[in-house]
Order: sequence, then C-alpha cells, then structure tokens
Amino acid sequence: MKASQFLISTLKEAPADAEVVSHQLMMRAGMIKRLGAGIYNYMPMGLRVIRKVEAIVREEMDRAGAIEMTMPVVQPAELWQETGRFEKMGPELLRIKDRHGRDFVVQPTSEEVITDVARQELRSYKQLPKNFYQIQTKFRDERRPRFGLMRGREFIMKDAYSFDRDQVSAKQSYKIMADAYRKIFDRFGLSYRAVAADSGAIGGDLSEEFQVIAATGEDAIVYCPNSDYAANMEKAEALAPAQARPAASKPQTLTPTPGKSTCEDVAALLNVPLSTTVKSLVLATDETDEQGNIKASKVWLLLLRGDHDMNEVKVGKLPGLNAGFRFATLAEIDEHFGCKPGYLGPLNLKKPLNIVADRDVAVMADWICGANQLDHHITGVNWGRDLPEPMMVADLRNVVAGDASPDGKGPLAIERGIEVGHVFYLGTKYSQTMNATFLDENGKPQFLEMGCYGIGVTRLPAAAIEQNHDAKGIIWPDAIAPFTVVICPIGADRSPDVKAASEKLYADLMAAGVDVLLDDRGERPGAMFADWELIGVPHRVTLGDRGLKEGKVEYQHRRDEAATAVAPAEIAAFVLAKLGK
Repeated sequence: MKASQFLISTLKEAPADAEVVSHQLMMRAGMIKRLGAGIYNYMPMGLRVIRKVEAIVREEMDRAGAIEMTMPVVQPAELWQETGRFEKMGPELLRIKDRHGRDFVVQPTSEEVITDVARQELRSYKQLPKNFYQIQTKFRDERRPRFGLMRGREFIMKDAYSFDRDQVSAKQSYKIMADAYRKIFDRFGLSYRAVAADSGAIGGDLSEEFQVIAATGEDAIVYCPNSDYAANMEKAEALAPAQARPAASKPQTLTPTPGKSTCEDVAALLNVPLSTTVKSLVLATDETDEQGNIKASKVWLLLLRGDHDMNEVKVGKLPGLNAGFRFATLAEIDEHFGCKPGYLGPLNLKKPLNIVADRDVAVMADWICGANQLDHHITGVNWGRDLPEPMMVADLRNVVAGDASPDGKGPLAIERGIEVGHVFYLGTKYSQTMNATFLDENGKPQFLEMGCYGIGVTRLPAAAIEQNHDAKGIIWPDAIAPFTVVICPIGADRSPDVKAASEKLYADLMAAGVDVLLDDRGERPGAMFADWELIGVPHRVTLGDRGLKEGKVEYQHRRDEAATAVAPAEIAAFVLAKLGK
C-alpha cells in the first residue's frame, strides 16, 4: 500500500470526550470516528487492525475444529421469550418492533439462536460434539457508553457455542477452547493472564476470563507470583485465618466518637489500626408470592473487618442469600438497630436478625464496632463474652495484596486488567428451557450440554493500546499493527536516488509477504515521523539523499530510542530478520 492511495487522517489533539488513552489515540490516529454515543465508524486504518485480529481468531478457531457461521443481528423476540431473557434482561437489550408490530431484539449475544439451530440440526449423539462460531456485530444499549471501543454500544465479537452429549465431553470441548484461546492471545503479542472466574448459578470451575494486563484496566486480577494461580476479584478466595481466636483482654466500653461514622475515622480518632475495627453491612432478602409481591422480608447483618470490602458474588452464594439480596432500607435499619447508618453494630439490637461474620472477624478479639447509638462506638468487643457466636461464618470479602495464596505457594498480588475474552461452561441452562435434545445410543432424548466462548474483537485493539503506548502514540505488536513496516523517504520528489531506493525496498518487502506501506505523500520529515509514531507502526525505515551517499539507511523500531544505520543493500534482509522471516 502507498500512503497517497490510503486515507491517513491524524489529529494533534484528542476530542474532549475521549477519556482514556486508547480512546484518545484511536481518535487522533484516525482509526475510529464517532457517529453517535457509543457508536463509531471503523476507519480504514482502524479496520486493518480489526481484520488482523479477526484473522488470528478465525485461524485458531478453525484449527480447533470450530465451524464458522453467521447469525442475524436482528432476532425475533420469540426465541428470547422462550428462555425468559426478553423479560429478564434490562434496558441493555435493545427491543424493537417491525411494521407489523412484531417484537425483535438487536442481539448482544446469540445463545437463543444457536440453541434453536442445534435443536433442529443436532438430532443424534453421532453428530456430537459440535462447536459453531461467528464473528458478528452486536449491540448493547449501555446507559453510559464511554471509553471509545472499550465500552461502546455497537461492537464486534467472536462468540462460539459448543454442544456435547454429557459433562465429560463438554469439559473436553471447554479445554479445547481454553487452549485455543491461549494460542490466540499468544499470537496477539500481548501480556495477558487467563484467570479463574465466577461461574454464576451454573457453579463449578469451568469459567475463565482472559485479561490484557494494563494499569488502566477496570478489573482487579489476583495472582500468585510464585505459581500459576490467577483469578478475578469475584472468584479469588481469601483463606481462613490459620491462627486461633485470642482470649479477651479488654473490657467492653462505650466510647464517644462524635461525627466519626466510618471505620477509618474511628480508627484515626482512637489511634488504633483499622484492622481492629468491624464494619456492619445490613442486607435484606424478600419472600414473594406468585405475582411477585413481597410477602415477608428478612434482615441480615454482615460483619467485616474495617479494612476489608464485601464481595457481593461470594455473599450471593450463601444459604439464605443465594436467591437474591438487596441493601436494607433506612426504615428496616431503624426497626432493627434504632440508629442511623454509621454507628451500627451487633450489640444492643432492637430486633433480632441473622448475623454472618467474615472468617477474619470470627477470630478477632477486643474489636471495635458501632454502638447503635449516635456518635458512639463500642471498644473491647468479644465473641462469647459480649454476644453469641455468629449464625454463620464465611468468606465474605475481597482478597487484598499479601493474603496467602489458596495454593499455598506464597502471598497474593493484585494488578489491573481489561477483559477481552471469556470461556464458560453453560451446562443445560439453554437446552432445557428451549427443549434442545438429541437421541442417545438407546434412542432416548437427552439435553445438549453447552459451552460459550467470547472474544471482544473491537475491544481488543483498545486493550492493546492501553498496554502499549507512550507519549508519542500507539506501539502496536507486529501481529495486529495496521501496517508492519513503513518506509519513509525524505525528499523523494527531489531525489531520483531516494525515490528509486524506496521503491525497490517497497517491492522487495512486498515480494517477501510483508505488510508494508510506502509514505509517498511528500510530507516534511517531522510531520511524517509524528504521524507514524502516533499511528504506531512498529518498524520504520528512513531513506534520505545524504544517507544514501554515505551508504546507509536508518531502521528504527517503534520502541527504540535511536535509529540503526544499515547498508542499503542489506536493509531488506535486515528488516525481514527483525520480523522473523
């Protein structure tokens, strides 16, 4: 490709609404242009990146035995009504009507449609296993679309769905996909982690997220530097404390804490470690009738150490709370505690409730909690002596750096990541609701076992930029760069030698199968270099009249501080060696 034939449209400044680095640089590099809230044109430069991502995904999916197909973006609501998701999904699901008043959805995912395909086509165990995938546009009506392609409303995704006869076979299909994903992300040339993720209501351990490591990532990734253990924050387990509960050594004391309604403020006032305080989180569960009306409510008090945060996923799996919970209302809090939030605790309750203690709180002695009295806390609180043992003890919290790794290999560390892929075992969740069955060896119908596997095709370039950039612009890995090599001739319009040498190098690299661009726009060197540093092409060769007379041209990788002089006769082989060709 020659630059004069391509569209190169760069900006010196990013639009004001571009908040994160990837959004700013993609807009400045002319890779995307905003059409509406969370909706972007993929411009030629950006589309080249997307197509390279798709090509790698497609090659590895095909190699893993998956079968490509395409499902409609607009889908009839009847299928979504079969699974109940038409009603259950929130406003993120875009619902539309056609001219006849029939309901449709603009798909954010395609479990219903692929299950409908499977129940029509996969009638016998002899046809299993099967794995279908598509690379398709999707739409999620985000309330606050932001961060460019990181959280847009319209996006491209690779979604695959496996169908198996039993759990054993389904686990094999899951492993094939998990291995394929590792190959895909290895080929992208990005630093990533595959982390254990929560499996939701399905349960089990068959769920992994693929996270691109980036300081600006939205997700916290928990890992052990000394082992392969890695999990997202929802899944990461905080081990039970090894030590026994110490004996009480302080008297229970009502302590004035005027205006100090947080554990941090109380610890600072009393000059004690934050880890000696206990926070009270008040939840409620509702019992409803067949019409969904609330018949009765139950209030729960969760106790966590003041320096720990509640993990809602873990809490949502506890007996009594696993059918759904909410935070208690002010009226419910007043009914049980007789006090406003900020000074709540398990002592001096107006009305009994269910008390659940985190495992760390269960082994604490002489702790500090709210007194259920405005501007007061109680110090020196002890289990057994001052209040009964909790109704339940469980892991309620997010892990923190330094916690022991569940595999016993050392302390945990935490870094930030951006989720760009997810593999997930579905079981019979969709096949049962849609009656998708096959006939086994005995001629008896059995529900298909399913798995789903997604990669955010348009999210991935944004994640790559968050990981690979500097003050000048993007630094693409070779595999997904819009162009792998750019040739920058200086004064080619004035020097026949420069023009001839650059054209020859361009032809040689093209013949070797290199994705090369020749910048024949005649731009000044400073402007030309600034464009390609912003766009992020990883390999640059510069040719000038003076250099050619001195018997050299310059090669510079996008990460190099300085250029390397190379003889003109050797530059093609030099570049090919850099590319591993």
